[in-house]
Amino acid sequence: MCGIIGILGSHEVSPQLVDALRRLEYRGYDSAGVATVDASGRLDRRRAVGKLVNLSDRLVHDPLPGHAGIGHTRWATHGAATEVNAHPHQSGSVAVVHNGIIENFRELRAGLADLGIQPESQTDTETVALWCAHHLGRGLTPLEAARATLAQLHGAFALAFLFQGEGDLLIAARRGSPLAIGHGTGEMYLGSDAVALAPFTDRITYLEDGDHAVLTRAGMQVSDAQGQQTHRPIARIDVGASVIDRAGHRHFMAKEIAEQPVVIGDVLTHYVKDDRIVLPDGLDLAAIDRITLVGCGTAHLAGHVAKYWFESLAGLPCDIDVASEFRYREPPLSDRSLFVAVSQSGETADTLAALHYARGKVAQTVGLVNVGTSAIARDADLALPTLAGMEVSVASSKAFTCQLAVLAVLALKAAHARGRIDDAGLAAHLRDLRSIPALLAQALALSDDCRVQADWLAQARDVLYLGRGALYPVALEGALKLKELSYIHAEGYASGELKHGPIALIDGDVPVVVLAPHDALFDKTISNMQEVMARHGRVLLISDAGGIAAAGEGVTASLALPSGGGVFQPILYAVPMQYLAYFTAVAKGTDVDQPRNLAKSVTVE
Repeated sequence: MCGIIGILGSHEVSPQLVDALRRLEYRGYDSAGVATVDASGRLDRRRAVGKLVNLSDRLVHDPLPGHAGIGHTRWATHGAATEVNAHPHQSGSVAVVHNGIIENFRELRAGLADLGIQPESQTDTETVALWCAHHLGRGLTPLEAARATLAQLHGAFALAFLFQGEGDLLIAARRGSPLAIGHGTGEMYLGSDAVALAPFTDRITYLEDGDHAVLTRAGMQVSDAQGQQTHRPIARIDVGASVIDRAGHRHFMAKEIAEQPVVIGDVLTHYVKDDRIVLPDGLDLAAIDRITLVGCGTAHLAGHVAKYWFESLAGLPCDIDVASEFRYREPPLSDRSLFVAVSQSGETADTLAALHYARGKVAQTVGLVNVGTSAIARDADLALPTLAGMEVSVASSKAFTCQLAVLAVLALKAAHARGRIDDAGLAAHLRDLRSIPALLAQALALSDDCRVQADWLAQARDVLYLGRGALYPVALEGALKLKELSYIHAEGYASGELKHGPIALIDGDVPVVVLAPHDALFDKTISNMQEVMARHGRVLLISDAGGIAAAGEGVTASLALPSGGGVFQPILYAVPMQYLAYFTAVAKGTDVDQPRNLAKSVTVE
């Protein structure tokens, strides 16, 4: 989503602001801008639509001096991606940047209209700047004006205020959306996440929900949701972990796909010691009678795969929900159930809201996240890190398979705790799971084959993906990846559902990707594949060598994965899904790492 940066520095901040915004590009954006206060106290701004290079070019031709400033990359919510809608928004002597949604902006606009004040943009954010400027005009100090404005706002947001004539002042506020404060030597910083601040400092304070902070170069003063001054600790971050580098790959996504054997190995090293699974103290999987998995997008599909594991291995009834729908149907939750929120960023607004709904209604809540300092990690009873490392590409790859790996460990722990498998059975399943990194390394060798197949997928307008059992949600993930990256319409279906509707779409122009490992469901999946070919459908069969030998005759093309992995094969089959989408996008010339209209971390509902 939107990225925020603020600096009270000792040098010209415009280049620093742009560089920090570049580090936030992975979040997704469609316009960018910066505002500064110069040595004379003058507040000014520059904005541009599109990529950051457009803002950089603007600043070359129209420099913006000053040692204090704020910057922003915008992902459009209210109003199109235009310069007038780009942040920072300025009204008189105040400029504002904002991540989130001001839910009562229509009422705020109506109040401004009553005062004879008309906005220039279509955004909800401009109302914040206009009201703050109004309060300044009534004689309030910058802090008083900011507080008065914050008291009027409903919704989820992170905000930063910069004031004319105030070269040593930034005011930051957080309600829902994340915001971090960086501590330097005679300098202070704020940002949407620690990634933006990593070049400047490794000392970070994370604001809590409802906090607002006053920053000067001497330090910060934080007040909580009740307006009481409070202390928030300073944490040390690993600056090296925030380094953004493609490591010789053409795109971040290619790098992140290639990293999967290593990061999943890290997951298993972290959670598995010999033939024991080590989870945080206090997680009593023997006492629960149900599990609820909630996530958005790819995280939801990771939970969908894990549902098969929890039910088949642990005999544990498992509900899987889209986070954006979960709380609105007011689901009944058992006080003996476990609630698991799955989120790469740990800041996904809908997933966080679902977690808050579940708290107090279930035995325990677990946050399965890639960012240990995130809101979901802090608000859940327990946090399970997915250890994927930083993922820059908007379309998830290694974060997805690391989520699967941690969920697999959790399912095995539940199966053992509930007496569904004994020590020998656990050891056997752990051998299968430990084989996955090596099998993934072999699967990466399919890169060139996937590039070849992507050439004909890139010509299609529609693509279908079919899978059975735990491969069904992997088919859904394959279709999602293709849509995200190449903008080709794609749908995933359970293979058995083919004849209940989707078969009407089959003709010679619709590629059908069939996921069919040579397992107990193989014959049924191949039967569905034959129905496709009987209607002149073009099939790309993904199986192991035995499966392709048994059923590959008549298919348009095939991809051979290594056999093995037991019930954890879905992790392996994620790789060709990722590569097919990646190379199709490359063939079509789309923006692989930053697909249109998408954001990495969706921090608004």
